[in-house]
Amino acid sequence: MIKYLIRKWIKDYENVSDRKVRESYLVLSGIVGIVCNMLLFITKLAIGLFINSIAVISDAFNNLTDMGSSLVSILGAKLSNRPADEEHPYGHGRFEYIAALVVAFIIFAVGFELLRTSYDKLIHPQRVTFSTAVLIILITTILVKLWMFAYNSYIAKTINSSISRANAFDSLNDCLATGLVIVSMLVGLYTDFPIDGMAGLLISLIILYAGFDIARETVNLLLGSAPDPILVERINELVCAGNCVFGTHDLEVHDYGPNRIIASIHAEVPDYMNIVEVHGTIDTLERQVKTELGINIIIHMDPISTDMEKIERVKAETENCLRDENNLRLRDFRIAQAENKINVIFDLEVGREIPEDHYTELKRRVRNKIQRDCPHYEVVIDHVGSVDHLNSLNQLHASFYK
Repeated sequence: MIKYLIRKWIKDYENVSDRKVRESYLVLSGIVGIVCNMLLFITKLAIGLFINSIAVISDAFNNLTDMGSSLVSILGAKLSNRPADEEHPYGHGRFEYIAALVVAFIIFAVGFELLRTSYDKLIHPQRVTFSTAVLIILITTILVKLWMFAYNSYIAKTINSSISRANAFDSLNDCLATGLVIVSMLVGLYTDFPIDGMAGLLISLIILYAGFDIARETVNLLLGSAPDPILVERINELVCAGNCVFGTHDLEVHDYGPNRIIASIHAEVPDYMNIVEVHGTIDTLERQVKTELGINIIIHMDPISTDMEKIERVKAETENCLRDENNLRLRDFRIAQAENKINVIFDLEVGREIPEDHYTELKRRVRNKIQRDCPHYEVVIDHVGSVDHLNSLNQLHASFYK
């Protein structure tokens, strides 16, 4: 059904790289979410009041927060699509991330309030009325939420939207919450234990966790999390496909919002090639990355030395700086000659297994040791790992350096 709505609602719906088309997807998702959640809220609130169940009422207000989330989604889509200006030269794409964070705060607020109400119901329990009709209606609401999970997931994947992804998993949490309500009602038929209040507590905790999970993912995006390894590998593959590129290093990816990614990378080219020819190749590679990945990339040319005698001499000096590091080995060693310094580029093979979260500190220590003894060297460490780990990587450097 969502594909039918997309075709009817969105003009040129297949062109998802267009900002207007992307905005239309988010607006459609928000409107459908508002309609569905409003109906679910009214239905569950009426049932909850009728059967005197705090768990059902809690679930109803959970749907009300989802309706607020849909409103925020529409607002975020409109604000993030504003064009760049002098104060925001990279556009306003991160408004969508801020909108997702607002959704998380809304979920937090409702979760805490329902936690308080459910605790009170647990201390002062009241009898819950049960009927088959109520059970059927609640099962129907689960089916509606499963459909909402499906359409939000589809839109999130189609346009790479963090807020649609957040709404999708929130819908899945709602299915779990309503399922818990049904279980509590059935168990309540056979016990006097205040299972309804306990279910309300569990639902409120589910809501709070959903808010935390959304907030964590969104904050990572706003702070600038590490790029997807698959994206990094694909960028390197495209750049290394150039007929004069031997390798790459120092890839940086900056996310200014969906479809607003800017990157830079150093492409290693032999120092004997004609600079005009190399420049033409680099221009072509930048256009290819833009066409395939939608990323505006700047490729910096690093002329790699082909003087084998000099390479071996610099490598020996570099290894001498690490003479007390018996468990380390340099691989894929190459150098780029600058006016007043030499860029020393290599992979670092670790002889013994160490946790990956120690790699950053190891790279820093190795870099400092080399640059302390050889201040005219600028050290670039591409990869760190065991011999098996490095062998498993897609080696992008030419065998010329080996």
